[in-house]
Amino acid sequence: MPLTLASLVQHSALRLSVRAGEGRLDTPVRWAHVSELADPVPYMEGGELLLITAMKLDAEDPEEMRRYVRRLSAAGVVGLGFAVGVNYEEIPAALLDAARAEDLPLLEVPRRTPFLAISKAVSAALAADQYRAVTAGFEAQRELTRAALSADGPTELLTRLAAHVQGWAALYDASGAVVAAAPDWAARRAARLTADVERLRERPAPASAVVGGSEDRVELQSLGTGRRARGALAVGTGAPLGTAERYAVHSAVALLTLTTERSRSLHDAEARLGAAVLTMLLAGEAPHARAVASALHEGLLDRPFRLVVAESAVPEALALLAETAESAASRAGEAVLAVPDPDAGRLVVLAPDGGAAVRACADHAESLEAPDPDGRPPALHAGLSAPALPEAAAEALRQAEQALAVSRRRGRVLVEHEELAAGSVLPLLADDAVRAFAEGTLRALREHDATGRGDLLASLQAWLSRHGQWDAAAADLGVHRHTLRYRMRRVEEILGRSLDDPDVRMELWLALKATGTPA
Repeated sequence: MPLTLASLVQHSALRLSVRAGEGRLDTPVRWAHVSELADPVPYMEGGELLLITAMKLDAEDPEEMRRYVRRLSAAGVVGLGFAVGVNYEEIPAALLDAARAEDLPLLEVPRRTPFLAISKAVSAALAADQYRAVTAGFEAQRELTRAALSADGPTELLTRLAAHVQGWAALYDASGAVVAAAPDWAARRAARLTADVERLRERPAPASAVVGGSEDRVELQSLGTGRRARGALAVGTGAPLGTAERYAVHSAVALLTLTTERSRSLHDAEARLGAAVLTMLLAGEAPHARAVASALHEGLLDRPFRLVVAESAVPEALALLAETAESAASRAGEAVLAVPDPDAGRLVVLAPDGGAAVRACADHAESLEAPDPDGRPPALHAGLSAPALPEAAAEALRQAEQALAVSRRRGRVLVEHEELAAGSVLPLLADDAVRAFAEGTLRALREHDATGRGDLLASLQAWLSRHGQWDAAAADLGVHRHTLRYRMRRVEEILGRSLDDPDVRMELWLALKATGTPA
């Protein structure tokens, strides 16, 4: 509920008394402003509660007070707060009569109530109201996102949007034709706005317009980020949109834009080129992949990247994820490669490590993690690889697929490969996530050994297989036991875990076995 004068009067700590304008206390207050100017109107925007002590006013002059109050009322000031016991022991009769004549609410402020307390109360109430609106807006955004990913896609999104704004919503295609509306009766109303939609489409996107007549107020929003709109959204309500409703409309525009922005033929061509680049990477032909990718994805393969592998039975869910990654990359000036496989219901996204596209995918997944009210599983599952270079693309794909398998089993939307090594191995014994856990656990040791600075993996395997017996393990390795002790200290330092912990030894032994390290 918006803050009103009545709310302030009912605030027990302020002790305000109503002296005039009792019938207009339900007027919303948008701010409290202190001014002792004889004419504060040039600094007013409308909707303010003006607080004064009449320091520079002759508050006992009837004519001056009539002019003063009329100016305030004409400027949209919603109320006047007069502090008694400062310059005047009580509200002067001239001011009181002028306020009553204009029906302007006049509040008496006792001396013990500082103006600062009123300003704080107004600010706190406005902040609380804004917080409620933003919270409702974010909830609408999550609900609309789930609707966009449902089997009915845009139709379900319009249904949810119409409910949020307590009105109706309609979607137009690039030709201006109505393709969906909610509720069903709104299709007829939307069809009567074709001419308005056509005029909107003639303007550079993004564009908006407010139309309508006596029956409702309609906001038109273009869809798309190019110079020419690829569609339009109409939202009809009985009154101007509030903050929460506007958040919902903006979310709907973003979601619908993501699904309509790209030209299908261009998108398909890019997808075919991306599929070719990915195929070459997985075949170990990184130089050829770089050469092909440079024409459309310049710089993408010149730095570490991550692979996202997603699956869904809902094509719109995969399309929305691809659009989310591509839109984020475009805004950030990044290159990104999205390769759909509609037949398999899969999508592979290759994006720069630490870039906007990866963050957008993670944020999108987080927005879908909220439990479905009907208990349905997520419409999308995805796995994210560790950072990799083109020469290790096949390994990155395997990591992403392992994380994807875990996301399905756990009912998660997105699982990162690197997080698989963060918990205990015991919950992972049921499927191939064991190998993902093992590889994540041993990755730092493999990287160390790859530099030629010591065979830590073999030393760890020998030491564990000999149950921590230094002499026997050192003999197996053909090294001195002091050398083996040094290597085990390095293992502890690199992993950040103590080999004195039996659980750690068990997990490392299982990791070595799962990755095929010879026993």
